[in-house]
Amino acid sequence: METPGLVVHGEAAPFSTALRSLLNNPQYSDVCFVVGQERQEVFAHRCLLACRCNFFQRLLGPKLGSGMPSPVVLSTVPAEAFLAVLEFLYTNSVRLHRHSVAVTFGLGPLQERCIAFIEAHSQEALRTRGFLELSAPALLSLLRSDKLRVDEAELVLAARSWARVGAAVLERPVAEVAAPVVRELRLALLAPAELSALEEQNQREPLIPVEQIVEAWKCHALRRGDAARGAPCRRRRGTLPREHHCFLDLPFK
Repeated sequence: METPGLVVHGEAAPFSTALRSLLNNPQYSDVCFVVGQERQEVFAHRCLLACRCNFFQRLLGPKLGSGMPSPVVLSTVPAEAFLAVLEFLYTNSVRLHRHSVAVTFGLGPLQERCIAFIEAHSQEALRTRGFLELSAPALLSLLRSDKLRVDEAELVLAARSWARVGAAVLERPVAEVAAPVVRELRLALLAPAELSALEEQNQREPLIPVEQIVEAWKCHALRRGDAARGAPCRRRRGTLPREHHCFLDLPFK
């Protein structure tokens, strides 16, 4: 039986530094992206992106041919977020900032880190331009979290702002843009006065399906925790206490 060879591990830090030097470096690059509304050029290396991420493997497949292909235009992706994704792909690490929310292109580990970062800095993140530019799947992942440090009333306002921006860009109704994500808003956490105000605003500018608001009112009317368990009414870390929370018997995670 052949004796296994000796495995030699080099230091990770110099390797990561060397790969970081290739980030957005035109030298030896074989693909160029034109990113964001500012049309910023970003240089990269097809083999590295393709082996690290299925999204880029599909995007940069054989159909592009050999040599330097035409620039790949990603006009809806903020340049800062795109560079953060590339940094993670090149070095397996990335430094996130409060003013930036990264677009993850289906990268599970990076997406998990981004969500954890936003959970810890929820109020700051909601005020950023990056939040307004989140894709619907990314926002859906956030709204499903129990760990957001923000009250539900603020989340409703943030979701409305996000939907307004999307409606303006896509030239579609606000309610249509919001439809994939608003089901994760926990309206039963709002006090009756807040729910009434939301209902009035929803009549002027539809955002939330009427039946979802009806379900929230049902939780208030029944005043029974066991009837509310099936409704999206778990408290988040940032949920402010309200008088009716005691009869909803809400769990807290």
